[in-house]
Amino acid sequence: MTNEKIFENVFDTLKNRKTNPIDSYTSKIMQDNGKKAEDKILEKIGEEAAEVLIASKNNENLVHEATDLIFHTFLLLVYKGFELDDLLNEFEKRRH
Repeated sequence: MTNEKIFENVFDTLKNRKTNPIDSYTSKIMQDNGKKAEDKILEKIGEEAAEVLIASKNNENLVHEATDLIFHTFLLLVYKGFELDDLLNEFEKRRH
């Protein structure tokens, strides 16, 4: 898989886990009732954001922690019904 396709693959996998649940962390978290699922995802994003801050200050595991934060942000976007193109289009708008 090319580096350019990895975000697309992760996003597609998350969408599939939402619509076709399996015994996985991402399927389980998205299948919780309404606000409970969103709250769990938001809690995870907060936790991962704090870990990014600590990793940066300690100069260790920053890429690992940043990847966790991006992953959980993708999870939230999928849960809320957004597409990867929505995110990419927003980045494109900000380039100018």
